[in-house]
Amino acid sequence: MFPSKTYLTRRNQLKRALKSGLILFPGNGESPMNYADNWFPFKQDSTFLYYTGINGIPNLYFLIDIDNDSDILFGDDATPEEMVWTGASEPMADVAAKSGITKIKPVKELDAYVKQQIQMGQRIHYLFPYRADLKIQLAELLSIGTGEVNKNRSIDLIKAIVAQREIKTDEELVEIEKAVHTTVAMHTHAIKNSRPGRTELEIAGELQSIAIGAGGNIAFPIILTKNGQYLHKHATQDILLEGDVVLCDCGAENAMGYTGDMTRTFPAGERFNTLQRNVYDIVLDAHNTGISGLKPGVLFKDLHLLAAKKLVEGLTGMGMMKGNADDAVAAGAHTLFFQCGLGHMMGLDIHDMENLGEKYVGYTAELTKSTEFGLKSLRLGKALKEGFVVTVEPGLYFNPFLIDAWRAKGKFKAFVNYDAVEKMKNFGGIRVEEDFVITESGSRLLGKPLAKTTDAIEELKNSK
Repeated sequence: MFPSKTYLTRRNQLKRALKSGLILFPGNGESPMNYADNWFPFKQDSTFLYYTGINGIPNLYFLIDIDNDSDILFGDDATPEEMVWTGASEPMADVAAKSGITKIKPVKELDAYVKQQIQMGQRIHYLFPYRADLKIQLAELLSIGTGEVNKNRSIDLIKAIVAQREIKTDEELVEIEKAVHTTVAMHTHAIKNSRPGRTELEIAGELQSIAIGAGGNIAFPIILTKNGQYLHKHATQDILLEGDVVLCDCGAENAMGYTGDMTRTFPAGERFNTLQRNVYDIVLDAHNTGISGLKPGVLFKDLHLLAAKKLVEGLTGMGMMKGNADDAVAAGAHTLFFQCGLGHMMGLDIHDMENLGEKYVGYTAELTKSTEFGLKSLRLGKALKEGFVVTVEPGLYFNPFLIDAWRAKGKFKAFVNYDAVEKMKNFGGIRVEEDFVITESGSRLLGKPLAKTTDAIEELKNSK
C-alpha cells in the first residue's frame, strides 16, 4: 500500500468534487469457477482499491459520507473456523488503519445504514457494477429493481473519479513502471524461448510464472499466437512451425494492482523472412510516428488517424492499397487491415477505468466516440494531458474472413488491391506496443527498453 496520507488525500479530493451525498464503493467478492468453493483468482475492484488501497480481501464495502465527513469500512474479521482454511487473517481495524480509516462496522449493519441515509433524503452515489452479483446486491441495498441500477448510477461520481485517476502521480508511476519492467521480462523470455516444435501454451505458461514470481500475476489472459490476424487470440496447443510469425501481447500486474501492457511480434525460427520484415517495418513506422506525436493538448484520435495513414502508405508501397492515403483513411479502407484503436489508458486497469464508460474516460461532451467499424474500437480519443499513461499499439492484421467478405461486397475497391491482398490471407498479423507517460513537453517510455526493430529482435532471439 501507499502511505495512508495518499488515500486520505484521494478521498478528500473526491469529497470536494462531489460536495454532498453518500458514496458507495462495493469491493469484489470471490467468483466461483465451477462450484461455490472453487474460486477464480481474486481481483479487487480498481476504484475500491484506488480509494482504500485494500487488496486481497473479498466482500468489503466502503462508504464515504461527505456531509458527515465520515469514511466507513464495512467488513468482518475472519472467524477461527474460517482461518482453518485460510490461515491467520489481519484484523479489520489494522487493515483499515493503513488506509487512514478509523470507522469499521460489520457487513450486516450496511443495509440499515444505507436505508437510513435514503430515508433522510441523502443522495447515494455509486458506479454501475460490471459483475452480476454486485448488481443484485446494489438493487437490494437501494430497494430498486435490477433494471434501475444502471439508470440511477452517479454520472457526477464517474466524472469526478475519471478526473482524478486519469492523472498518474509520481508514486503511481513507480508502481506502473514495476509492472512494465516485469512485462519486459516476460516478452524477453517469449522472444528467446519461442521456437519451432513448442506449443503456444507452453510459452504462455512460462510467461505467467514470471508475472507470479514477481509478486503479482498477469494483467489479462496472455495473447500468444501464430494466428495474430485475430486481435485477441489467446494461446492454444498449436505447435509453432518454422516460418511462423508469433504475436505476443501480455502484461504483468504488480502486487498493488498496477499494470503493464506490451506487444512484440517475432519469428518462431531464427529470422524474419523478407515479407515479414517488410510488413513489420510498416507497423514499426506507424508505431514510431504515433510516439513522436505524444504530448499534452494533442488529440489521441488524431494520432490514431496519422498512424493509420502511415499503414496505408506502407501497404500502398507493397501494392496492397492504392490511391490517396488521406482519402483511404477518411473512407475507412484501412480498417480491412487495422480494425482496432491505436491505444488506451493504462493504470490500475489494463484498459484504465473502462468499467466507468469509454464516453467519460476516453472522450468528452464535444468529442464523442465514433460508431464506425474500426474507429469505434478506439478507446481513447480526447486530448492528452500531462500525467496520462497510454499505450501505442498499431498493427496490421490479414483476417481471411474479413478479406473474403469485403471482396465479395466490393468494399473500398478504389483503395484496396484485392488480388494482392489475397496472397496475404495466411500471413497472420503484426503488432508493436509500448507504454508511455505524457510529460510536460512530450512523453517518456515506461520500463526498460526492449528490442523492437527486426534486427534487434533477431539479435535478442539468437543470443545466449
